[in-house]
Amino acid sequence: MGFLRFLTGNFRWLSVGILLTFLSGFGQTYFISIFSGEIRAGFDLSHGEWGGIYTLGTGASAVVMLWSGGLTDRYRTRVLGAGVLVLLAAACLFMALNTWAALLPLVIFALRLTGQGMMSHLAVVSMSRWFIASRGRALSIAGLGFAMGEAILPVSFVSLMLLIDWRWLWVGAAAVSVAAIPLLYALLRQERTPQSHAESDVSFGMDKRHWTRLDALRHPLFWFMVPAILGPAAFNTAFFFQQVHFAEVKGWAHLDLVALFPLYTVAGFAVMLLSGGLLDRFGTPRLIPWYQLPMVAGFIILALAQTPAHAFVGLMFMAMTTGANATLPNAFWAEFYGTRHLGAVKATAASVMVLGSAIGPGITGAFIDLGIGIETQYLGVGLFFLTTTALMAVGVGRYSRTL
Repeated sequence: MGFLRFLTGNFRWLSVGILLTFLSGFGQTYFISIFSGEIRAGFDLSHGEWGGIYTLGTGASAVVMLWSGGLTDRYRTRVLGAGVLVLLAAACLFMALNTWAALLPLVIFALRLTGQGMMSHLAVVSMSRWFIASRGRALSIAGLGFAMGEAILPVSFVSLMLLIDWRWLWVGAAAVSVAAIPLLYALLRQERTPQSHAESDVSFGMDKRHWTRLDALRHPLFWFMVPAILGPAAFNTAFFFQQVHFAEVKGWAHLDLVALFPLYTVAGFAVMLLSGGLLDRFGTPRLIPWYQLPMVAGFIILALAQTPAHAFVGLMFMAMTTGANATLPNAFWAEFYGTRHLGAVKATAASVMVLGSAIGPGITGAFIDLGIGIETQYLGVGLFFLTTTALMAVGVGRYSRTL
């Protein structure tokens, strides 16, 4: 099937994926972090205290995702999606209205669970179920919402903060979330069949079977993959969470750094589309072991960067991994573990990912308070991604023979 024919024939369902991934932005670190300066000033928090609050709230959302992620095996996308959007809007209003520092962990928990957690999870599980032969293309197209959010939301909201109080911007985010519900119902007035329900799925995993969550946890491959799942979430999140501090350390204006993010997003989206096509052609086992190598170069360059132009190069390498990260890991779970219990299996992986996004800001914030500079930390991050690559190469190489 040609690409244009694929787009036109599946426009309704692909649009749902884009809508859900875009709206997940209100709970993503790249969005929340642009308010870090205002939040720390408003609640009189140090870098370590704010990072600790973020870690606590995000970590709690990771635990709840183990349960809530499995709801995608039981409910249609339009029903579950509408419910999550209502909760996301409530979380945005909670951020806008809260004046107590003690409630900040609960605010972060609500934003991360509904936005980063459930909206993203629902989108990728729906694409993985609705599309089998074209799963890579569907996931890459749905990832356009992530790219749009990263490109549009930080720059626009940083600019709006020059004119509007930051709390009112969260009210606007809540309004957008609620307004999306009728659009979701309109797009899914007829859900894609026959894969609208988990019981009709026909895509098997290793050993020609559908793996349950417990089966996956007992299998060594899952644990080979855990550091690779955790890494991008932890350290991409840490980079965007610490963007204000990173710019200060480098002596750059924050807006000069933020201005690079749309270029990073464009590059990531291009790699996302490329990885989707390559995935459909070559399969996950050949590609996934190596996709985190560009992150090694990216963080080392960011650590050594002297100008925003140098940071641009580092971000381009990061974009190679983040773009592929939107397709390859999501396809991996469906391809290796089957789709009947995909919601529960993917929810476990999503919990690890959310846990990673909790650990990253907490670790970097604590190290900053201890006097370990962000540049030194990023050199260590590069070494971490070398390790994840070696683990994936061993694990995937060993168990891909059972497909």
